[in-house]
Amino acid sequence: MELLPSASLFMLLLLSLLIFLPLISIGSVLDGQVEEKFTEELLLKPLPDRKVLAHFHFESTAPRTQYYGRHHHLFPKAIAQLVQKFSIREMELSFTQGRWEYESWGGYDPISSSSAKPPGVELWAVFDVPVDQVDASWKNLTHSLSGLFCASINFLESSTTYSAPELAFHPASVNLRYGTLPREAVCTENLTPWLKLLPCRDKSGISSLLDRPSIYRGFYHSQRLRLRRVKIRADAPDSDTVLEQTLTVVLQPNGIRSKESQSSKRKLHPTWSMSSLFGRKIEGRCALAKSSNVYLQLERDLVAEMKRLKEKRKFFDISVLNEDLIENPAFEISIKPDLVLREVLSSQNESSSLTYEYSIGKSASPNTFDLSFTWKSPVAWSCRKPPLRASRFLMGSGNERGTIAISLRSMGPDEGLNVSDMDKERCVLPVNIFQVVPWYIKVYFHTLKVFIDEKPMSVLDAVEKIHISPSEDKVSPGVMEMVLKLPCGVKSATITLEFDKGFLHIDEYPPDANQGFDIPSAIITFPNIEASIYFDQEITLKDLPLLSSFQEKNPIRYYTEVLLVPLTTPDFSMPYNVITITCTVFALYFGSLLNVLRRRVSEEERLHNAKGKSGPLSRLIAKLRRSKEIQPQSTTTSSSLFSSKLILKIIMVAAIAICWQYLSG
Repeated sequence: MELLPSASLFMLLLLSLLIFLPLISIGSVLDGQVEEKFTEELLLKPLPDRKVLAHFHFESTAPRTQYYGRHHHLFPKAIAQLVQKFSIREMELSFTQGRWEYESWGGYDPISSSSAKPPGVELWAVFDVPVDQVDASWKNLTHSLSGLFCASINFLESSTTYSAPELAFHPASVNLRYGTLPREAVCTENLTPWLKLLPCRDKSGISSLLDRPSIYRGFYHSQRLRLRRVKIRADAPDSDTVLEQTLTVVLQPNGIRSKESQSSKRKLHPTWSMSSLFGRKIEGRCALAKSSNVYLQLERDLVAEMKRLKEKRKFFDISVLNEDLIENPAFEISIKPDLVLREVLSSQNESSSLTYEYSIGKSASPNTFDLSFTWKSPVAWSCRKPPLRASRFLMGSGNERGTIAISLRSMGPDEGLNVSDMDKERCVLPVNIFQVVPWYIKVYFHTLKVFIDEKPMSVLDAVEKIHISPSEDKVSPGVMEMVLKLPCGVKSATITLEFDKGFLHIDEYPPDANQGFDIPSAIITFPNIEASIYFDQEITLKDLPLLSSFQEKNPIRYYTEVLLVPLTTPDFSMPYNVITITCTVFALYFGSLLNVLRRRVSEEERLHNAKGKSGPLSRLIAKLRRSKEIQPQSTTTSSSLFSSKLILKIIMVAAIAICWQYLSG
């Protein structure tokens, strides 16, 4: 009897081992695999035109292994289903409000090249499917994204709204599809689903700064979602899925100016802080984030300007100006950075940009983080600009034909690229131009003209490669891709294309047809000029994804303006006018006809006379009127005339109705 408890205890231990041993083995296998990872980062940068750039960067990585399958801990399930169902290799979706000012905010840095997008919606995707299935996958993807982000992306399913770039768009692939909606409005209905893809949403961490009124009152707002499959480890059998979510905002700080700054000749930049820009502070980091960092970046020209002021000894004292510029009389930072990263340049004559790193949770105020930037002396500088400024405009007048012109002008101080005189003759600057034109804008590509430095050039001499896909009515848009080869010392270059304006069916006009029709932005790419920043310390994808993306070799990309083309619009009130006039004529015609057919003149006279004979008063009145009564012959004549006039009227109304039906039919 004493052995029974020991036997039951032994059986219980054996059963527990059988249950937990598989779990322990599975856990040990999972420990050897790459785990899901989520990072959140924010970059703040003062701009020369008294504004502040805020760039939010969130990245989620999910390994593609047999152990995870369709279940994820941090990676959004909706995005994982899109990748699996539509075999997406790479995709990018952006919602943009406003236009990026390349002259004031820069165009030679990684943020402007990757996050500066055209107004409205831009979508491109590369599929891992056979070529004959790409269009079907694209249409299904647009419907899925439309429901996911509460937008009109499903309008891109039509073959008249998307194209297949082959030459001048990066990345080049046969399975690439590209489409834009320039007039798509951006609002909180698009931002809320975008935030739901984050593990902490907007409840904690850096994403808690995304206050809707603060974000949408900015001068520029662009939310971007990029999906790609990369092989982070060389020995990994499958590629990892990386979801990159960025939000770029340009805000105007409401700083307090002193009396001295108001009286100064050069205006003092306004003081700003995170709480004044967004109305909130960072209350700790996201619990699911592997790293949570805030960066403060100073442009090259700003650092160079402070060094010039140091040499002149106009504002600064040499003893208080260090190499990191943390302590200087020009500005003051409320929190000392954890790490200072300096840009590595090939030339020793140029000043390097500085990036201050703050790790949330490790700073002086681990619970609440509120970085403030206070200007104490006026400083003027400029951002790095692209080598050529691109603009697009329309020429001509009338609603029949016109001309599209794309102008490229140098933005350098010497109105040309910084190339020595000996190299200008041999140096060639390639420029890729990608332009999509709707089918109702009938472009004549044989009218292409090229002007370099305001001098006409032969197309064969100025164009290295060109790929043209003419438009087809109500089927596909017109696509032009070309590679210009310009001399490095060029000051201006212009290309022109003539076009005719087509006619649409009345059902194809939008509700606001009199406003005009949009031509999407042209994309200007400089393939040989890279927008990258290298730092003096080793930065890997595992540590700081945002700064690691700055080191990627991406070409400079420039978006032109959206053109507004007025087309000939019909009189939309014409159907109403036709219906009204036709109904009026028919009413007069049938009313008069029925009145004549149903009216009995003799019966009415008999009834009137019968009523007149009844009663003494009526007889007295009849005797008094006898002297004034007309003779029977005249009465007969007038009644005959009356009947003839009535018949003529009826015939005239019938003739008018017949003519109207003949002309309107």
